[in-house]
Amino acid sequence: MTRDNDPEMVAELDRLDGAVRAAPAGDTTAQIALWRQVTGLEHWFFIARGSADQPRPYAAGAEQGPMICLYSSAARANEAARSLGLADAGGGAAPLFSVPMPAAIDYVASFDKAGVVGVALDHPRLGHYIPLANLGLLKGWIEGAAR
Repeated sequence: MTRDNDPEMVAELDRLDGAVRAAPAGDTTAQIALWRQVTGLEHWFFIARGSADQPRPYAAGAEQGPMICLYSSAARANEAARSLGLADAGGGAAPLFSVPMPAAIDYVASFDKAGVVGVALDHPRLGHYIPLANLGLLKGWIEGAAR
């Protein structure tokens, strides 16, 4: 299995989650910082649905439409799978897979053809989301940082 993301990077997401929730309405500064942190993760983790040889990511229904659930760590994906009833009843680990960054952005964006409208982070723990149409911003941040 892929090595998990740096625990300090993941913990910073919790701090940024608090900043987003405390921010005044209309102030997106904390949201931008949160999603920039997400782009700094080494891998995005997903709860696997479907067959083992062709897994697809778990998506949750939302008012806006289906949202792929991405997780900042394997531990958080397993925790979510258990809380959502997606892990085996014997207490074993949920089937997971990861996609390295920045390829994960294109991977998730490809689900627009299947009617997916966004990506939710660490659902149901955090639940912040970004529309698929905005994933280009995330990719731009990564490309800008590489220069």
